[in-house]
Amino acid sequence: MNFKQLVEGITPDIYEGLKRGVEIGKWPDGRSLTEEQKILCMQAIITYEESMPADQRTGYVPPKVEPCDTTDEVQPLSWKN
Repeated sequence: MNFKQLVEGITPDIYEGLKRGVEIGKWPDGRSLTEEQKILCMQAIITYEESMPADQRTGYVPPKVEPCDTTDEVQPLSWKN
């Protein structure tokens, strides 16, 4: 069984548990995740999310509808001490 096949067996509950574990650095029983476990969990999350719409993936930021600044004039920075 390869990694992709393993991830295909992840249920939504397991997926949420992996995300929570990476977020807080602990398993549900309170044990800390090792660095290797964090990396594997993140890889599993990313692989699991490949089949999801982009706007439902972790870290999705919607595109801007309007630019931040609508003025065309350049304003110099002024430093205050």
